[in-house]
Amino acid sequence: MSLDVSPQLLAQAEQGEIREEDFVATVRHSLPYAYRLIADLTRELQGSDREFADNLTPPPSEAERGQLLRALASDSIRGSLERHFGVTLAFQNCHRVAAFRPETDGGETYTKFTSTRSQILNQSPEFRDC
Repeated sequence: MSLDVSPQLLAQAEQGEIREEDFVATVRHSLPYAYRLIADLTRELQGSDREFADNLTPPPSEAERGQLLRALASDSIRGSLERHFGVTLAFQNCHRVAAFRPETDGGETYTKFTSTRSQILNQSPEFRDC
């Protein structure tokens, strides 16, 4: 299970739409490593004039790697994190996540980062089992 959903949030969802702030709080509580990593990348990006900030450090354990994979594999989680932090996320391999400025989405740097060529060039044997 990706998220630890409170009974109150589940009841709210059963009755209709939920507030995105409540969903993001659930993500922050359930996937703390993924949330913190994206928050850190966002701060790094905001403190620079670069088009993106990315993570090249593998997670400390498979549990943290799983959090990152669950957060980025879910359209609703990923979209909520992008809206919450005001970034566009891109993902390669098992841990290389990048936070882009939204206005660069579709631009040359973003397109290069998300290209099949970059994916191939960013492979190494240690990524095969992640």
